[in-house]
Amino acid sequence: MSVKALYPGTFDPPTNGHLDLIQRGSKLFEHLTVGILKNPVKNPLFTVEERVEMLRESTKALGNVSVATFDGLMVEFARHLGATAVLRGIRAISDYEHEFQMALMNRRLAPEIETVFLQPAGRYSFVSSRMVKEVFSFGGDVTGLVPPNVVKRLRGRINGN
Repeated sequence: MSVKALYPGTFDPPTNGHLDLIQRGSKLFEHLTVGILKNPVKNPLFTVEERVEMLRESTKALGNVSVATFDGLMVEFARHLGATAVLRGIRAISDYEHEFQMALMNRRLAPEIETVFLQPAGRYSFVSSRMVKEVFSFGGDVTGLVPPNVVKRLRGRINGN
């Protein structure tokens, strides 16, 4: 049985925790689409186009991974892709409560789509995009928390490029 999956998120910016889940998800599913939610309400640091570029650069070695964008209901986008699974990461108990509620609502909206939870590698269990942006904005070193291409773009943001 071949299973297509969607890994949705804002990925602003993509972290090594995200990439860990993408790499592991690429081994579990025939095809994994990384779906970047267009959500201007979150006041993103990077444009959707920049996030697509960063993720494509970071996943180019994975032949069964693609990157796409969407707005609206995630389950509708998953249906559009023909995905029967949604991959979600859980770092801590606080993530679990929110993710569990979302998974139940998604099951109600699209019972044919299963949610699969993965924990990131332990070294990334504390990493979030929000935390990376905050640490970097105060001059902290985020090397090892995000891919090198993301560090370069973060530096460009700070230097006004």
